[in-house]
Amino acid sequence: MPAIVLLGAQWGDEGKGKATDILGDRVDYVVRYQGGNNAGHTVVIGDQKYALHLLPSGILSPNVIPVIGNGVVIDPGVLLEEIRGLTERGIDCSKLVISTNAHLITPYHRTIDKVSERFLGKSKIGTTGRGIGPAYADKINRIGIRVQDLFDPSILRQKLEAALRDKNQVLIKVFNRKDIEVDEVLTEYLAYAEILRPYVADTVLLLDQALKAGKQVLLEGSQGTLLDVDHGTYPFVTSSNPTAGGACTGSGIGPTKIGRVIGIVKAYTTRVGSGPFPTELFDEDGEKLRTIGGEIGVTTGI
Repeated sequence: MPAIVLLGAQWGDEGKGKATDILGDRVDYVVRYQGGNNAGHTVVIGDQKYALHLLPSGILSPNVIPVIGNGVVIDPGVLLEEIRGLTERGIDCSKLVISTNAHLITPYHRTIDKVSERFLGKSKIGTTGRGIGPAYADKINRIGIRVQDLFDPSILRQKLEAALRDKNQVLIKVFNRKDIEVDEVLTEYLAYAEILRPYVADTVLLLDQALKAGKQVLLEGSQGTLLDVDHGTYPFVTSSNPTAGGACTGSGIGPTKIGRVIGIVKAYTTRVGSGPFPTELFDEDGEKLRTIGGEIGVTTGI
């Protein structure tokens, strides 16, 4: 059965999480294919409200297998905290599957993200400071840390040493910051390894087998089309591809396996962070729309 892509057709906050929840009983897998914890989905079930950042919205549907694909960048601490929070509220997270090839956000990614944004001053891009951009940059520069690296301490150490060799020079000499110790990061991330191990799998193979078996797969995008790094309002964009094309690369599902693309819009447009917004309302009408619509970013809180 062909896969479905569900994405935001504006600047994000269109209601993708709600739409995914509506489709939850009709699909077998929900796959998050890009972004990191710079995104947020709000899902309301009954009188319960859930704010998700890394976990696919399908985590709330008991019959769905939620998947974090290879195109996502993961902050392990944030992910485990999110799992813990849902578990405490009675949500079963045991079916979660995480790609071995997903890249990890590290403490030095978060630090560089924050100090770089401050350094830009009035030219700042509007990053959330969660390390997403630097993690994607390392991925492209081929010095990134992947989930599978957690399970080989020697490889993990080598990759951390190689990455920090240059990044510490930048932190010290450019931003006048303290260097980051390899051993500190290594100890923290090796501790994550055994906790995450039960969730980790070859998700490309898993999803291919699911589609061949006639299962329904829903690919869930984060942010929105106008924040796409290639097709959005560059440079005020995210660091990945929230568009339908990104669904293929971020999940490993070929384009011929996509049968339908659903774009989510709302009656008015909102934007979080910096960047052009020609129709922005600064008057009482704009404030009224914000209040009635509850327009508060799930991740940014603004």
